[in-house]
Amino acid sequence: MRRYKGFLVGGRVYIPDHEEARRVWSLGFFGKPLGVDKPKRPDFDSPLLLDPLEALYLLEKGVIEVYHRGEPLGSGAFRELIRDMYPSLDLKYMVYKDLRDRGFVVISGLKFGVDFAVYKRGPGIEHAPYLVDVIEAGSMVSGDELVRAGRLATSVRKRFVYAVVDGDKKSVRYLMFKWFKP
Repeated sequence: MRRYKGFLVGGRVYIPDHEEARRVWSLGFFGKPLGVDKPKRPDFDSPLLLDPLEALYLLEKGVIEVYHRGEPLGSGAFRELIRDMYPSLDLKYMVYKDLRDRGFVVISGLKFGVDFAVYKRGPGIEHAPYLVDVIEAGSMVSGDELVRAGRLATSVRKRFVYAVVDGDKKSVRYLMFKWFKP
């Protein structure tokens, strides 16, 4: 399998070759084509920016090579470089990887105030049906946080999901909330 070339720039991985950018994006809506808002097809003519979790996933799968200061990085070295800029990297990556491996399209949920927005088919084709926040097993969730999550999910017509990560067991459980009016 051909590996596509990306470069670590400012915390993101940049794929400058337009044909390679289209091919990587086509593998499952990976990355954001520069200057293109919610593409539906890989007919854009621009480079691609990958989020650090997307890049780590594709690097581990052998799809891309990541270069930093002219040198190729292995997945371990790349993980260490992005660890400082990505809070709770290991927990969030476990969830990202698990959801991607299950066939979901996973993008940043920052605009919703959560970790991930998750699609069954992809952005531009459908609205994300799920908002996912990552928490560590054994951590407490306050009532205020639960109400916030419910109000948010209801207002944007999505299901709210806590991804509960047990780092010791290397497992992820999902708790989905359904809100109703009494």
